[in-house]
Amino acid sequence: MEFEEAKKQIKELRDKLEYYAKKYYDDDEPEISDYEYDMMMNKLKALEKEFPELITADSLTQKVGGHVKEGFKEVVHEVPLQSLQDVFSFEELEEFDERIKKQAIEENEELKYVVETKIDGLSTALEYKDGVFVRGATRGNGLIGEDITDNLRTIKSIPKVLTEKVNITVRGEVFIGTKEFEKMNEEQEVMGKPLFANARNAAAGSLRQLNPKVTAERPLDIYVFNVQKFEGNTFNSHYEQLEYLEKLGFNVNPVRIYCNNYKEAEEAIKKIGEDRENLSFGIDGAVIKVDSLSFREKLGTTYKVPRWAIAYKYPPEAKETKLKDIVWQVGRTGVITPMAILEPVKVAGSTISKTTLHNEDFIKEKGLKIGDTVVIQKQGDVIPEVIKVVTEKRTGEEKETIIPSVCPVCGAPAVREDGEAAIRCTGIECPAQLIRGIEHFVSKECMDIDGLGYKIVEQLIDKGLISNIADIYKLTLEDIASLKKNGKKFAQNLIDAIEKSKNQDLFNVVNALGIRQVGVKAAKVLAKKYKTMDNLMNASLEDLCTVSDVGEITANNIYEFFRQEQTIDMVERLKAAGVNMTAKIEEGIDNRFEGKVFVLTGSLEKYSRNEASDIIEKFGGKTSSSVSKKTDYVLAGEEAGSKLTKAQELGVTIINENDFENMIQ
Repeated sequence: MEFEEAKKQIKELRDKLEYYAKKYYDDDEPEISDYEYDMMMNKLKALEKEFPELITADSLTQKVGGHVKEGFKEVVHEVPLQSLQDVFSFEELEEFDERIKKQAIEENEELKYVVETKIDGLSTALEYKDGVFVRGATRGNGLIGEDITDNLRTIKSIPKVLTEKVNITVRGEVFIGTKEFEKMNEEQEVMGKPLFANARNAAAGSLRQLNPKVTAERPLDIYVFNVQKFEGNTFNSHYEQLEYLEKLGFNVNPVRIYCNNYKEAEEAIKKIGEDRENLSFGIDGAVIKVDSLSFREKLGTTYKVPRWAIAYKYPPEAKETKLKDIVWQVGRTGVITPMAILEPVKVAGSTISKTTLHNEDFIKEKGLKIGDTVVIQKQGDVIPEVIKVVTEKRTGEEKETIIPSVCPVCGAPAVREDGEAAIRCTGIECPAQLIRGIEHFVSKECMDIDGLGYKIVEQLIDKGLISNIADIYKLTLEDIASLKKNGKKFAQNLIDAIEKSKNQDLFNVVNALGIRQVGVKAAKVLAKKYKTMDNLMNASLEDLCTVSDVGEITANNIYEFFRQEQTIDMVERLKAAGVNMTAKIEEGIDNRFEGKVFVLTGSLEKYSRNEASDIIEKFGGKTSSSVSKKTDYVLAGEEAGSKLTKAQELGVTIINENDFENMIQ
């Protein structure tokens, strides 16, 4: 390859890898599989090896990905949390063994290995003083991580006090088990939130929450796999260290195999590969480590990886099968998703008979037709995916799939908005969306019916007591009391909450209807302008387009929503139930912040961000998530990050909590 062509390819690969690394490490939102990323990285390494003069310090081959997230304190790792060199063949593993074996002979060292599963999660360091957990941090870039002590304290499998009063820092992998991950995604779907791509990113996103209460709700677990620092360490064996860690009370990696030679290590790696489907947690490979700690010292490390360990990545298994049909299913958020019905095929230990095709674009990109022979692969060894069509096996009898124009469940119009990949059902009475619709309707920023949670709603639907949101107002004390043993007090409280909700402001009702792209801010603007539900329902598209903070797309969503028979019927039912349909007139409205834009950053002492935002909006102001020249004030709390820096660069007025309180007096 010519020098200039290599230079061009290296730049393109670095740019792509930087982008994908940011999505993976910083945003916890991967866009490609680990395998695709690894192959891209290998290509970059090969080019840099061929053209070493093009290697630069900022290349991802020379550093570990990951940055400190805004809102977390930095932690400098006393002992770096290094990455591992990845290999994809046993030939490469043998080369690793030959190199280690050669030095073992030179150093007169006995060579033993330990093979462990490479757990697919988020690497963390746990620090103990006198046996008490004092601090925990993410790996970050290996040298600097994020202080996530409060979040780690919520994980039950992390011991807060050890069985011995030792000063020790250990490294572990925080993860979410396979079954727990599946349950999390079921709950995400019910709540109308995006599904997690895989268990690793679900764990990482859960652990890097700024609010520890959110982390506490997630089923996080940990396996410890290394001692980073130990005062009074007398061990010479890694395997012995792991056993000692278990005695201290740590949850240690359960798959750890002591090997007397490389042949045993290779067999152990193969055995893990065969059994990985039976593990209760996800893995992305196996790790082979030199057992002797003194020999490790002699082997040393490079700038990025230790020389005494290496990670073997299992190749993703792929199989051919027939695409028998494509059916369209309605999720609880109204998204209509294509599902592939397949001739059953066993892939990576599981029998696959169906899998999601994501959206219309995915079908078109792959060129899928009903009757095609397709290749199925388990991405990340968890989610089955159609990766390609075997076009040479087409017979001419294959059929195009028909993209739905109406909801397959309720018959309401199915729409795909500009800039979105999803097709959505627009029906407010769609049975497929019932639980999600009710959950939104009763939420705090909508009708605020406390006590009407998911499980209660599910029971009410199963008993046939409600079939749409208006049925909430038909519930009796006896209906609700029948759901719980000795549930009369609960029933009375819920009936009171339902009755109280009838007096909510018009903007709460508008928000509760779940119009696409209409949240509480837009609902307040609409209620303020139109005053009554009837006025809003009868507003022309042209008039809606003139409303402040309502763009053309949102205006069209509102207009089309109120033209549907399902919507008109639902509003009439709510009116008949006595729900308020008029905006409440506030006397002496104070618009002191009218025309002013605020950005909030950092942690406030006296207010949550939502509370501060509500106050700003109450006085006629607006809040934004990003700082620009149009920003009037940045309200900065403790540990304010990049938004504060940008405000300083742009010369935006920065206020603290005391300044804010003076402004709202």
